[in-house]
Amino acid sequence: MADHDIKPSHPERIHWVDDEEAAKKARPPVRRGLSSESMGIRSIGSRRSSIDASTVLPIQYRAVSMDIEDYQQKSSLAKTKNEAASGKTLLGNLAKLEWHTNNVDEVVRRLSSSLTEGLSNEQVERRVARYGKNAPSPAPTHNTKKIFGYFFKGFGTILFVASILVFIAWKPLGKPPAPANLALAIVLLAVFFIQAAFNMWQDWSSSRVMNSIKNLLPEHCQVIRNSQEVTLFADQLVPGDILLIKAGNKLPADVRFTKVSSDVKVDRSILTGESMPIHGTVNSTDENYLETHNIGLQGTHCMSGTCTGIVVATGDNTVFGRIAKLTNEPKKGLTTLEREVVNFVLIICSIMVLMIILVVVLWATWLHKKYPDWISVPNLIISCVSVAVAFIPEGLPVALTASMTISANMMRKNKILCKSLKTVETLGSVSVICSDKTGTLTQNKMIVTECAIGDKRMQASQARDAMVLNEHSNPKNNSICQLRAVAGLCNAGSFDAATMRLPLHERVIHGDATDQAILRFSEGLGEVAELRRCWKVKYELAFNSKNKYMIKAFGLTHPDGLSLALPSDIGSIFGPGDVLLTIKGAPEILLDRVSSYVNPSGVCVHLDDAKRKSIEKIKDDWASQGRRVLLLARKSISSSVFPRGMSETSLESEMYNQALTGLTLIGLVGILDPPRPEIPSVVDTLRAAGIRIFMVTGDFALTAQAIAQECGIITSRNIDTVEALHRTTTLDPSIRALEIDYGADGPRDAIVLSGSELITLNEGQWDQLASYREIVFARTTPEHKLRIVREFQARDQIVGMTGDGVNDAPSLRAADVGIALGSGSDIAIEAADMVLLDTFSSVVEALRYGRMMFDNLKKTVAYLLPAGSFSEFWPVMTNVAFGIPQILSSFLMIIICLFTDALAAVALAYEAPEADVLLRKPRVPGKDRLVDWQLILQAYGLVGFIETAASFAMSYWYLQRKGIPFSDIWFSFGNLPDSIDPDYYQARLNEASSIYFVNLVVMQWFNLLAVRTRRLSIFQHPPLFNKDTQNWYLFPAMLFALVMAFFWLYVPEFQNVLDTAEVPVEHWFLPMAFGIGLILVDEARKYCVRTYPKGILARMAW
Repeated sequence: MADHDIKPSHPERIHWVDDEEAAKKARPPVRRGLSSESMGIRSIGSRRSSIDASTVLPIQYRAVSMDIEDYQQKSSLAKTKNEAASGKTLLGNLAKLEWHTNNVDEVVRRLSSSLTEGLSNEQVERRVARYGKNAPSPAPTHNTKKIFGYFFKGFGTILFVASILVFIAWKPLGKPPAPANLALAIVLLAVFFIQAAFNMWQDWSSSRVMNSIKNLLPEHCQVIRNSQEVTLFADQLVPGDILLIKAGNKLPADVRFTKVSSDVKVDRSILTGESMPIHGTVNSTDENYLETHNIGLQGTHCMSGTCTGIVVATGDNTVFGRIAKLTNEPKKGLTTLEREVVNFVLIICSIMVLMIILVVVLWATWLHKKYPDWISVPNLIISCVSVAVAFIPEGLPVALTASMTISANMMRKNKILCKSLKTVETLGSVSVICSDKTGTLTQNKMIVTECAIGDKRMQASQARDAMVLNEHSNPKNNSICQLRAVAGLCNAGSFDAATMRLPLHERVIHGDATDQAILRFSEGLGEVAELRRCWKVKYELAFNSKNKYMIKAFGLTHPDGLSLALPSDIGSIFGPGDVLLTIKGAPEILLDRVSSYVNPSGVCVHLDDAKRKSIEKIKDDWASQGRRVLLLARKSISSSVFPRGMSETSLESEMYNQALTGLTLIGLVGILDPPRPEIPSVVDTLRAAGIRIFMVTGDFALTAQAIAQECGIITSRNIDTVEALHRTTTLDPSIRALEIDYGADGPRDAIVLSGSELITLNEGQWDQLASYREIVFARTTPEHKLRIVREFQARDQIVGMTGDGVNDAPSLRAADVGIALGSGSDIAIEAADMVLLDTFSSVVEALRYGRMMFDNLKKTVAYLLPAGSFSEFWPVMTNVAFGIPQILSSFLMIIICLFTDALAAVALAYEAPEADVLLRKPRVPGKDRLVDWQLILQAYGLVGFIETAASFAMSYWYLQRKGIPFSDIWFSFGNLPDSIDPDYYQARLNEASSIYFVNLVVMQWFNLLAVRTRRLSIFQHPPLFNKDTQNWYLFPAMLFALVMAFFWLYVPEFQNVLDTAEVPVEHWFLPMAFGIGLILVDEARKYCVRTYPKGILARMAW
């Protein structure tokens, strides 16, 4: 880290704007509402937010910042106590903060801390007692609004209005008041309260699941306490802690920077809404606490570089915490699937209203005039309420929330954490997965396996042996020693002090995987700590995917450092003020800057073209074997280049210029990161599910291609390059209208492209690229990754993006489903929708559950519509249109919808995924609807028709047996033959109505079993005795329906009031025969669908 204050970095060197910015602006944007001009992560207008109040915070932050400036100006002019003493307000408190204007020593003194030792345990205990945990206070709950929603969201309003109307039909319109109407009103009101209670429980249950998921993602941070570097949970921080920050970290508290590297950039977009990162500094850049660059604010992210800061505020005392209190929790919008359910319900409600209007018009224009005694006004109200309750699937909203919550909970048990229920929904539609390589497809256990000095290759073990031998024979000119020195010095990794006594391969290293591998390699050749004690960092540029190299410049602090790092001829002329510049990075970037190299004898010689080609061949050979290849170089710079008093900006600019030419190549290292053994099978599974998986990596093209072939991402023998993409005009309709079958069959064309080639593609070439099944994107920057996501989204693909580094954050946020690894950086986890705590293989289970949720909702609708809508509507319609008695009473209609079917509908949410769920193509939003004509045909045309016909037949057969033939009641409109006694007739009608009810209840058991699978046989997906397919919730739901039927039919008190009756025993078993017939018919349909997948029945299958 730099020991002096660094001003903003050289603007020409770190450029966050894409090089193709002008080209992008010259053409229509690829994706609406998204900017590709910066890798900074937006909070305003983004697809989702890091925090709940992200849409409000930037506006509030800017308003407070402007008020602070006004306050400071007034205070400086007035100089009065009244105007300056506003310390009790938020504005006054923030305006009076001086952490940014005090120098570092003063801040440390005020907080009674130490930059080298940190806080002691006793100090921490006292400060925890004083300041509490570093966590925000709970947000206000708005209980009144929430309770109101429990009662009236969903169909609560309809139930409440229906109960009021039925009460009115009882009194005052009832003459005389019918006890059945009073009972019906009470039942509707009871269900209204039961639904509210269930909504309350569901909200508590889903909140508990999502909170448990958030608790599984605690934030960690590195601090210095008791003179040791330790890892803590973020909520354990207290003011005065010394915080160590690196690229990718989320700042867990407000900190005052005490040391910064020259390339530190902080993304404040979560607070400011501005996408461009700011440069971190040690000195104050603004009197306004919210605008100065030497304060790091909680919730912001370190995008690049490293820095150290002292915590000045925690919890509610941070700027984030204070401003968040001023904001209200934003309204949560409906997810795509919830909107689809709402649209379906609106359609159903529209049909319901039309049917009610039809009933009222028939009654008013015909029945009331011609048959005034047939349907009274109270009975008309009851009929309309019956139609309303019959048409609306009351269990659907409950099943929707339950299904998403259950799926999220199941995924949590499989170590898959979804941050929102919307993620669960979107997973089922993912058609493309862009996967990072390191740590996702590979094990992230990098090992230096080879190294090269000049054109001499050797294994890492051979280098260690050579190091031992050369220490005795020629220590001053040891080429391996020089390689070890650059590997140890030009490295951001550091050993954990607590593990230094362990064997080298077991020690914990703080740093990225590449630095860990090279540090272990260097330590294996000699003690790195001894080397680092002799050299002091004067300048540092951390590795980033834009530059693809890192720089560290050192000054000598101990003479032993010369013999440890330099050959004798160079060490002898290395002056006290000279600088040793070390650099490591991509060979294709750095090799052109090299003018000399260290040969195997340790002598520095000129690099001619022949040697350059030999070195390039080594690089290509290793890359083709899947190795990551890095070049290590150095340069000695005279002290005269850096005169005394040189500004920080000039120093940085000169360092950058010095690294452009005159480098001495010390050697190459080949790093192996083996693929995870399970990845090939995961790729095959995803491909069978119609999902294309692409590799997006910063590695060299040959390295990426080799790893992709090992992982199974590339299977084709013929691999195209950018030359295969013809520069077709973007207006060519033959390309734009090209439809590609992304299924598992057909050719698997492959292509490998580099990031520099991507920015040259036009729209026509992107269209061609989008048709490839196997793609590897190599040497990509964050801007490239972002563009890849948006280009595929613009071509109607639902894109999942995986990653774990700071460079992946923009594309993770832009993707439809951002997938981070639990071991990834804070900013990646923050940007992602879903976190895999295990390995990438978990994504298969995530996709399975995502598709399962949509399937289960379709099954719920298919279950509810036949009995709860179709079979209940026809008794009302035949009553009005044909003058026959309403064969199913309005009360029993409501019992079916709200009792006997409701629990079974929720039980379907617990259905396990079908065996073929990952053998289908992804769902296409907007095309594959939750309720389509195929489902309506299944629910109404097949199951609904069978249930309705069987129920009518059983009821009228019973009346026929009891001496009431169908011919006597057809178009009777209440005018019965004199031979039928009215009391006898009413008693038999009550029994026939109860038979119709029982017939539907029993047949729905078999519909429940049939609807569990869309294509598979019940024997392939049994409900019992198979761990993978069983659903024990089905049978309690059936039992509940049976109990409800007995409860309403067999209690004498209810019979007298509700006009129900006991059902003859044979009418409990005859529906079972019909139910078995229903299953057999559906099994035959499914068999035809499976056997003839392109036949007419398959096209009609739901």
